[in-house]
Amino acid sequence: MAHVHGKGVMKEMSKVKDSMGKEIVKGSMASVTVHTGAKLMSKLTKYPVLVFGAGVVAGIYVYKYRKQIIASANKAIDSGKDFVLQQKENLEDIVAETKEES
Repeated sequence: MAHVHGKGVMKEMSKVKDSMGKEIVKGSMASVTVHTGAKLMSKLTKYPVLVFGAGVVAGIYVYKYRKQIIASANKAIDSGKDFVLQQKENLEDIVAETKEES
């Protein structure tokens, strides 16, 4: 990612902010899904056949959409790495500016 000064900084920050916002929403939806699933599973444990059936259905969907799941996970990992690298670059800039001033 190129180093940006001046007016371009705000444009770059808004792009990062938008992408991070989308990732936060995705994470929140996943959290809600897990919480709801936990409640559902606690009720289903009374019926082992239903638990087995739910596992089979979940397995089918995971197998069917495995490529999209892997692609989404890789995209989230890459955007996390980009975010960390950008923050590292920003920190290095701040340190360099501080050294110049002193």
